[in-house]
Amino acid sequence: MGEGMKHVKGFTCIGCGEEYALPYDSFTCKRCGGNLQVAYDYEMIRGQFSRKDLEDSTDHSMWRYTPLMPFEHEPLRPPVQIGWTPLYRAERLGRKLGLKNLFIKDDGRNPSASTKDRASAVVIAKSLETSGAQIIACASTGNAASSLACLAAPMGIRAVIFIPENAPAAKVAQLLVFGASVIMVRGTYDDAFDLCLQASEEYGWYNRNTGYNPYTREGKKTLAYEVCEQNAWQCPDWVFVPVGDGNIISGVWKGFRDLYGIGFIDRLPKLAACQAEGSDAVTRAFDLGSVIKPVEGRTVADSIAVSMPRDGEAAVQALIQAEGSALRISDDEIIAAIPEMARETGVFAEPAGAVSLAALRGALNADIIGDDETVVLLVTGNGLKDVDSAMLSVGKPLIIEPDMQEVRRVLSDG
Repeated sequence: MGEGMKHVKGFTCIGCGEEYALPYDSFTCKRCGGNLQVAYDYEMIRGQFSRKDLEDSTDHSMWRYTPLMPFEHEPLRPPVQIGWTPLYRAERLGRKLGLKNLFIKDDGRNPSASTKDRASAVVIAKSLETSGAQIIACASTGNAASSLACLAAPMGIRAVIFIPENAPAAKVAQLLVFGASVIMVRGTYDDAFDLCLQASEEYGWYNRNTGYNPYTREGKKTLAYEVCEQNAWQCPDWVFVPVGDGNIISGVWKGFRDLYGIGFIDRLPKLAACQAEGSDAVTRAFDLGSVIKPVEGRTVADSIAVSMPRDGEAAVQALIQAEGSALRISDDEIIAAIPEMARETGVFAEPAGAVSLAALRGALNADIIGDDETVVLLVTGNGLKDVDSAMLSVGKPLIIEPDMQEVRRVLSDG
């Protein structure tokens, strides 16, 4: 089905709706400059790909869904498993919150410990298919960068990374360990993003930037595929998605629409956008029915700390189409959700992953969710990505002399 990419119709502009047939030589709309989205021929895919194909597949990774990806030939894959991360039924946490059907999708189990591996893998494969690129550039608060570095290195591709100066040390360590060329910018993520675009243009690098390269969305949408397949093709009622740039939530929505378009599911879920109070541009635009406007972009959840969401328009469209909700959460609530999720479910989330639980609490308090509805929380990054933030949520360990008397003393103190 890959021959000539006949299953791919072309691109559609998210901003103005302009359609572009293949081949098309830009990542943005030539009419309005808006972001693009890959458009598929669902009828053709229906005739060539079935749920039975997945039942027979022994490939337990995101690549089991290759017929729903934008490749002309079998993609070149990094040599590590990406995707097919666990979907846990969170019974203990569900009882605590009064929910009968609560699930957690732990995407921190990917190779670089975040959802961004899905996007980077597709971008790398597509860059090799179309241009044979040996240098790929990326701007990131940390996760997209460490993902690109992790997956590019074993394929002999150089990653050039632009990150803000305040990126967490654990993410910077990943970049350096994987051999990326790291350029730390004295500024914000938005500054790094713009600088990366300029450098890519000047040096001819392939650019992975989220909310610019349309193929990032094609990787992240596989989250939705897995949520449905791992739940016996039962579509959840609600999916809570951490939102920064807007690319994950727009990708997840695209994934559900793909499955609906080819008949794998018979309904669509509602989406909840989970944002920090200091980085809530998507929530503001959705609530006010307005265009995306820049905000301060400051939050302890660095992975969703964005002033001007580069895929914000797509995120708002996804929320409208999904008849969803947008919730803003304080940093204190986000930090408190880290140990709660860990102790109730065994999943250690970074702040941007734990925001989904904090937002669920907000939704329950606002009576947005019914107790019999099926809810999936997306955890988009592992807690070891940002240990400093995790330590803010817990007390310090007990320190004693190596003496049993000391053990008795501290235990008696409670």
